[in-house]
Amino acid sequence: MNRTRIKICCISSIEEAQLAIAAGADALGLVGAMPSGPGPIDDDLIRTIVRTVPPPVAAFLLTSRTDAKDIADHVRYCGVNTVQVVNYVEPTVHESLAKSIPHVRRVQVIHVEDESALELIHDYTSFVHAFLLDSGRPSAAIAELGGTGRTHDWKISAEFVRRSPKPVFLAGGLKPNNVADAIRAVKPFGIDVCSGLRTNNALDAEKVAAFVKGIRHVNS
Repeated sequence: MNRTRIKICCISSIEEAQLAIAAGADALGLVGAMPSGPGPIDDDLIRTIVRTVPPPVAAFLLTSRTDAKDIADHVRYCGVNTVQVVNYVEPTVHESLAKSIPHVRRVQVIHVEDESALELIHDYTSFVHAFLLDSGRPSAAIAELGGTGRTHDWKISAEFVRRSPKPVFLAGGLKPNNVADAIRAVKPFGIDVCSGLRTNNALDAEKVAAFVKGIRHVNS
């Protein structure tokens, strides 16, 4: 099996970014304004943190914006090299982003509520660099676009990975005690985690270390 990439999300400070990078994170997730869920921080803070992230670590901006120009403006201001679109948008939005911010990688979140998630592979594949499978509910009264702490049906996620020609990250309810099982079941390109590594809303160094150890064990 290829090495599973590690993305640690909901980074809220330079210190948390440094902790995640030192532990072996390949990417950091920085959460912009959201209708619900943990992790959002001010765009000025995102911008400050991004300036401290060394290559080759990727800096992901999680944006809930849906208009191509608004997303591009958000990305430019924050200075990230990857944008994670957490809401469903028309594929043409990604097409526009490819023209307006061509140097920025584009990741589309797919919320795995049922098998209809598989139908979205065809819609987005030509326009994105990667997918991220999460457990949100965009159609809820208050939209859930990530950070739920819930797992979803990994059988559907595994089928998504099998069908997708693009890399797939797995998120949703992952913790040190289930990440190895998740990797074995789904075989994703990467793993994404937020609430599963936090204690009292702070990134927990012991949980991070245990999480990374679990990933490396299953990859060995």
